[in-house]
Amino acid sequence: MRLSSQRGMTLFTVLFAIMVIGLMLGLTGQTWSQVMQREREEELFFRGDQYRRAIESYYTSGQGGQDAYPESLEDLLKDPRSLQTKRHLRKLYLDPFTNSEFELISAGGDVRGGSVTVQNLGRIKGVRSNSTLAPFRQDGFPEEYENFKSASSYDKWEFTYTPESAIPPQPEKFQPLPDKPVSQ
Repeated sequence: MRLSSQRGMTLFTVLFAIMVIGLMLGLTGQTWSQVMQREREEELFFRGDQYRRAIESYYTSGQGGQDAYPESLEDLLKDPRSLQTKRHLRKLYLDPFTNSEFELISAGGDVRGGSVTVQNLGRIKGVRSNSTLAPFRQDGFPEEYENFKSASSYDKWEFTYTPESAIPPQPEKFQPLPDKPVSQ
């Protein structure tokens, strides 16, 4: 009688240990995927910012006042407007979430079909990810990325360059003149 109760207790202990190990592995796996997503998020921000800065450099270094966006990302690697080799970007980066090319944002706008860009119109003013995952980071962005606040997914993070002169000036607030006494 005693031997069978010891076997039952041993079996119960082994099953309990397996359950605890399974729970711990599940928690570790979930935490690990969050750590990896946070790392990819930081890498996305770095790569997207590199593209935005390269497009800004390309735009502002136009020859003879020819401010223009690049026609392709390859133009950032070697500026075709210059006779000498001029690089605005070291290399072309892939989207860290999809491991494919970034989606291009055209200066002329996009023609979209559903959630997919069908055609880009014009030159390139920026890039964005194709990932629909929700970002961890929701606040504390630099000024040029204020529109990233509370974005629902990474494909809403658009790394674009818009020149200062292209931003319409804000009208000044109307200030009425003080009343002057009428002299007689």
